[in-house]
Amino acid sequence: MPTYTVISSNLELDERKKKSIAEGITKIHSKTTGANTYFAQVIFNETKKNSHFMGGKVIRDEQIYLNGQIRAGRSKEIKDDLIDQLKKLLAKETELDQSNVWVYIVDLEPSQMVEYGEVLPVSGQEKVWFENLPEKLRKKLRSLES
Repeated sequence: MPTYTVISSNLELDERKKKSIAEGITKIHSKTTGANTYFAQVIFNETKKNSHFMGGKVIRDEQIYLNGQIRAGRSKEIKDDLIDQLKKLLAKETELDQSNVWVYIVDLEPSQMVEYGEVLPVSGQEKVWFENLPEKLRKKLRSLES
């Protein structure tokens, strides 16, 4: 955790741009929340032409939408800062006006999530959780840490 889904509408993101956005999201999440970078995953999707509507009307301008599912337990201040930084990152990377950038953060209880085959720890308990993982998995996660 977190899982960030980036959906672009009328906006094509090349591989370089996706990599840059994914790295930015990962760094922002880790720095803001204190979570290890290996928890962050970023998934990209593009809407098909004429498949995005607002007010019942097809959207024709470029839009980007970020839905971040994160572990519950963080303060409003941390989440406000996270949302603001993510909004600015997406606007900068896509060169879109911030009015065309959407960021949603959804809290999920850690006990209701499994990653790497393990129930996730409460925020702040990552070190203890990591130390109790099988050695093979710890090695894998160390290789993903940036």
